[in-house]
Amino acid sequence: MSASAPPCSVTDSGLSDQLARIAGKDYRIGIIGLGYVGLPLAMTACKAGFKVLGFDIDAKRVVQINRGESFIKHIPTEAIDAAIKDERFRATTDFDELREVDAIIIAVPTPLTKHREPDLSYVEATARAIAPRLRKGHLVVLESTTWPGTTDEVMRPIFEATGLKSGVDFYLAFSPEREDPGNPDFDTSTIPKVVGGDGADALALANAVYSALVVKTVPVSSPRTAEAVKLTENIFRAVNIALVNELKVVYSKMGIDVWEVIDAAKTKPFGFMPFYPGPGLGGHCIPIDPFYLTWKAREFDVTARFIELAGQINTAMPHWVVDRVAEALDRRQGRGLSSARILVMGIAYKKNIEDTRESPALKLIELLEERGAAADYHDPYVPELPPTRKHGNLAGRSSVPLTADVVASYDAVLIATDHDAIDYRALAEAARLVVDTRNACAKAGLGGDNIVKA
Repeated sequence: MSASAPPCSVTDSGLSDQLARIAGKDYRIGIIGLGYVGLPLAMTACKAGFKVLGFDIDAKRVVQINRGESFIKHIPTEAIDAAIKDERFRATTDFDELREVDAIIIAVPTPLTKHREPDLSYVEATARAIAPRLRKGHLVVLESTTWPGTTDEVMRPIFEATGLKSGVDFYLAFSPEREDPGNPDFDTSTIPKVVGGDGADALALANAVYSALVVKTVPVSSPRTAEAVKLTENIFRAVNIALVNELKVVYSKMGIDVWEVIDAAKTKPFGFMPFYPGPGLGGHCIPIDPFYLTWKAREFDVTARFIELAGQINTAMPHWVVDRVAEALDRRQGRGLSSARILVMGIAYKKNIEDTRESPALKLIELLEERGAAADYHDPYVPELPPTRKHGNLAGRSSVPLTADVVASYDAVLIATDHDAIDYRALAEAARLVVDTRNACAKAGLGGDNIVKA
């Protein structure tokens, strides 16, 4: 399926014919949004034997993909290159080619506005791009995390304004993404997939597609339920992380190590699940998803107080960490934060990946500099900071080299992300002060007067 190859034939077929073509892998899948969700899904579909056409508005990314190159650490360049050469995969910016595919899967961002309200502009723009190319027989699946009702209340009206009817002329479904970048134990194909369809036929068709791609599907009664499943999964994590973050603050005042407490508590074989504190929340899910539900809940005169409180606690963590840095500098060096040079260790939102989306390390740098400190960073996976929606002023900064002399030149090292590639013993030996938000030094068996937990 090269760029010059003729388009695959597409017919306005009935449900039974489409199910048969899925079983025979004679079914072409289109994926809109070739990021941390869309690109792994595309590779999974190619590996399962399907032809995939990827769509993205980023022309540079499309060119890079069509050269057979990966921009995501855990997606091997070899996999993309093989799929391109085998003519199973191609990327394009031409949305007119949506007419050539049988299924359209949407994996675009769903961020928050600066007022922490849902921003569905990418979803709506994508739906409006699909609508004039929508044809009978199309399956459209939204994977982007959103509030319950988005598929029915936002997507369907845009599509049905064309005169086509959901469940009759085309099929509409929601199946939440469950990507966990950097997790060596799971990939897209080995994670069960929740599927909710707008009607029985849409559910059957979407379920058949995903059954061919992943180890197990979990059909639910509606898109609205599937949307709620995704929010529930991430709110569960956000609330429990907020709990241990609050415990960290309380136990710190008492002189108790929260990480030691959690490690001891998790030896109980029932009734306890360990979560760990940190400098704040990062990534594309946990810092964002809970506010999609609290916003929607207000439509029903419900205030989700517990979820809102968890969000407040997690959002406050970077401020608490910076206060700890200031306190440690004052007590151990007699130095004020406003005259200090700080090296932030790790800029990705979690260890062993290059993803900086919503990373608390970015907020830490801004808070440090607002208080007069000079802040640099080192991250083996992020040589240069990419543009971000919230922290555009930091774009273009480069990772400093990690040598003993460089580390010793800073007044403090703030461990924000605990990459395994870092030699924490050498770091602790060279640093005047280490403020550790991830318990990385203790996990490496290190202690000392120059190491402070935060």
